[in-house]
Amino acid sequence: MTISDRLDSLPEPPGGGGLPLIGETIAFFSDPDFNSKRVAKYGKVYQTNIFGNPTVIMIGSEANTFLFRNENKYVVSSWPKSTRILLGKKSLAVNNGSFHTSRRKLLYQAFQPRALASYIPTMSQITDAYLKKWSEMGELTWYPELRNYTFDIASNLFVSTQAGSQTPIGHYFEDWCAGLFTLPISLPWTKFGKALKARKKLLASLEQIILQRQQADNPGEDALGLLIQAKDEQGNSLSLEELKDQILLLLFAGHETLTSAIASFCLLTAQHPDVLEKLRAEQDNLNLTGTPTLEHLQSMTYLEQVLKEVMRLIPPVGGGFREAIATFEFAGYRIPKGWNIQYQIAQTHQDQDLYPESDRFNPDRFAPNNSVDKSSFGYIPFGGGLRECIGKEFARLEMRLFAAKLLQNYQWELIPDQNLDLVTVPTPHPRDGLKVNFSRR
Repeated sequence: MTISDRLDSLPEPPGGGGLPLIGETIAFFSDPDFNSKRVAKYGKVYQTNIFGNPTVIMIGSEANTFLFRNENKYVVSSWPKSTRILLGKKSLAVNNGSFHTSRRKLLYQAFQPRALASYIPTMSQITDAYLKKWSEMGELTWYPELRNYTFDIASNLFVSTQAGSQTPIGHYFEDWCAGLFTLPISLPWTKFGKALKARKKLLASLEQIILQRQQADNPGEDALGLLIQAKDEQGNSLSLEELKDQILLLLFAGHETLTSAIASFCLLTAQHPDVLEKLRAEQDNLNLTGTPTLEHLQSMTYLEQVLKEVMRLIPPVGGGFREAIATFEFAGYRIPKGWNIQYQIAQTHQDQDLYPESDRFNPDRFAPNNSVDKSSFGYIPFGGGLRECIGKEFARLEMRLFAAKLLQNYQWELIPDQNLDLVTVPTPHPRDGLKVNFSRR
C-alpha cells in the first residue's frame, strides 16, 4: 500500500460544517464555549467550517509540536481573509518561505536586546505619566486607558510619534483593529468595511511620516529608522508600500495583544489579594526607585511567575492558523491539502494533565522547581516554532516594567456590580471595560 493509498483510506476528522458559506463562523466568535463543547463531543481533533473554509481544530501539545515542526513541509502560516486583507500583502505576518525569513531578520533588529534596553527610559516615562494621571482620576474604566497607554508607547518607540493615541492614527487604529477578525463583507456599515476605510487613512498618515523620514539627514533610531536603513539579501531597500505594511504590523503587535495581557494582570491580581501581597513584598524587598534596568526587571522572579500564569489562564491570542500544503495524517485522521487548521492556545493551556486545576489562578505552578512550561509546546502564549511572535521580548519587557511601577506606588480595587465576563474578539478583555478605584499607595 502506497503512502497515498494509506492516506486515502483514513477518515477525515469528525465534526459538522454549519450553515452554507459562513459555516460555524458566527458561533466561533459568539460562543465562549465553542471549543469545549466540540472537544466533549468529538475529541481534540475535529472539523468545522469557519471564515468560509473547511477547518480542522487541533488541540494540545502534541498537535502544536506536529504543526510547529512541520512548517513549510505539511503546513504554512495562514490567516482568515479579513486579517490578510487588513494587514496588507507585504506584511511579515501574511508571508511565508524565504520572504518571511529575510523580513523577519530585518524586523528583529527592533527587538534585539540592545534595542530593548534603549526603550526602557521612554517606556518608564510614559508609564509614570499615565499612573499619575489615573491616580488623579480616582475612579476610571481602565481598559480603554490601557489601550491608549500601550499605543502611546508603541507609536513613540516605533515611529517617534508622541501621544499617538490622541492623533488621527490612534483613532483610525481602533476601527482597523475591530475588523481584523470578522467576515470580510465590504459594506460601509460592517466592521470590515469600516476597517478597510480606516486602513486607507492609516496608510496615508504613515506614508507622510515615512516620506518625511526618508528625506531627513538622519532617518532616526526607532524601528522605522532601522527599517528605512535596512537592506535585504540583494542589497535592496524596502519599498514605501512594504514599509507601511511592516510598521502597521509593529504598531498592532506592540499594542493590541499587550493591552489584553496587561488588563488581565490588573484583573486577576485584584481578584487574588494573596498574590498581590506577595508581588508587593517582592517589590518592597528590591526597594527600587527611578528607572529600572533590564537586570532589575529580570530579578523579579515572582512577578515573572504571575505574568506567565496570567497568560496561561487568559492568553491574549486564542490560537493560530495554518494551511495544509500537502495531505497528511495526524492522530489517525486524514487532513486534506488546502484545508485550514487552527492550533489552540487557550485550550492547550487548559490541559488538565499539564495544568491540574487548570481553571484556577495559581502562579506557583511556574515556580522554578516546576517545569510545567518546559514541556514541548504545552505553554505557547506567543505561538511557537518559526512563527513565534517576533515581539515576544518587547511584550515581556513592557509588562514587567508596567507591573513593577504599578505595584511599587499604586493600589486598585474593582468597582462592584460590573460585568467582568471576557469579550474574546479581537483580544480578551472584560465586557464592562474593567472599572476600578485607583489611588497612590
